[in-house]
Amino acid sequence: MAVQTPPGDERIYRDLEARFRGTLLQPEDPGYHDARAVWNAMIDRRPALVAQCAGAADVMAAVDAAREHGLPLSVKGGGHNIAGSAVLEGGLMIDLSPMRSVQVNPESKTARVEPGATLAELDHETQAFGLATPVGYNSTTGIAGLTLGGGFGWYSRKYGLTCDNLRAVDIVTADGQLRHADETQNEDLFWGVRGGGGNFGVVTSFEFDLHEVGTEVFSGPVVYSFEDAADVLREYREFTSDAPDDVSVWFVIRDAPPFPFLDEKWHGERVLVLAAFYAGDVEDGEEALAPLRDIGDPIADAVAPHVYVDWQQAFDPLLTEGARNYWKSHNFEAMTDGMIETFVEYGGKIPTPQSEIAVAQLGGAINDVPVDATAYPHRDAEFLMNLHTRWEGPEQDEECIAWARELHAAMTPHATGGVYANFVPEEVGQERAVYRENYDRLSEIKTGYDPENLFSGNQNVVPSE
Repeated sequence: MAVQTPPGDERIYRDLEARFRGTLLQPEDPGYHDARAVWNAMIDRRPALVAQCAGAADVMAAVDAAREHGLPLSVKGGGHNIAGSAVLEGGLMIDLSPMRSVQVNPESKTARVEPGATLAELDHETQAFGLATPVGYNSTTGIAGLTLGGGFGWYSRKYGLTCDNLRAVDIVTADGQLRHADETQNEDLFWGVRGGGGNFGVVTSFEFDLHEVGTEVFSGPVVYSFEDAADVLREYREFTSDAPDDVSVWFVIRDAPPFPFLDEKWHGERVLVLAAFYAGDVEDGEEALAPLRDIGDPIADAVAPHVYVDWQQAFDPLLTEGARNYWKSHNFEAMTDGMIETFVEYGGKIPTPQSEIAVAQLGGAINDVPVDATAYPHRDAEFLMNLHTRWEGPEQDEECIAWARELHAAMTPHATGGVYANFVPEEVGQERAVYRENYDRLSEIKTGYDPENLFSGNQNVVPSE
């Protein structure tokens, strides 16, 4: 009697199962739909197989299986990428979420972090010793995607990007080999992973430098009526023009959430929020931020000493999973009158209560790093705009996306032409803007480690010919 040959997907499953310690999920398996879900509800793709890895050996086996069977390959860390690059239709998805270990060495002030860990999990471990490294502003974000794209947050003007604080990685490349990369070993690969995204492999371990920051920071929001936005932003521009690197002040235009410190009559009203942070002693922060708090006539001022991990999670309720999201982003070297006028114009036309215009203050230590020192190229940006367009149902897709694109186009004449990798909603077409003058070197490195472009489900760098 002839032995029946299993279908293609089943052959791949059996082949990988024989060398896999973690969990393999097919579309009919319990847990499959949870595993394929990502933060942005607009993404609804179905991989042929999900490989939930328990360790580096599983990652090696999964990469081998994808290469050997010609399957499209995607990698899920925290699943926060706006374009949904963690999941490809009909592909093999490497799910790193089971790999969440964070090990802190307080003597060397370093941390080894697995790629499934979130920012909250990293902060939890490092803050037990009064230590931290610069990470993003939404604590449910995965550390892997954040770092590989660059990574910036409240401590970045003082200590640089997340990738600037990266000491080493262990990474599985397209040939299925686990390699160590740092400043002295596989230096080209180490250069590439600091801002070059997931183009070169699957990182199974990150090692970060940590900084003594304590557990308390002077931070908080100052809230203004939207009617005062133009005047306040002009004064904000003056304040930030010579602010020390310890100071970071971002601004947001949106409908006011039900903040407990805000009078109920303002809940749901259009406001301008200045979110202030001081990366030093609380007493020094009070003095440094006093001129900012004297701007205009705020309707609320909640700047005060805060527990750092609480501040890191303060904006999480505004960015929960399950909503539909579309972002557009620009970098700027300065804040011009024309920009302020445009922010106010489009701030008056925000399409949904969850949507916002958010602008982060960069510069400082970020821009002290030479452009060619890492793959991240945007060392000229002093401000970064991200249009967080957010809504519930598909009937609003056209309206919300159109608003974001129109405002993005209106801001283009003021922008550098570069864009932060982690804020690009399109799957393809923005690579030159993302990597700018570092693209060609990235392409050469790609040729050496991934000549067949196995890792293409990202802001893709194409191997050189």
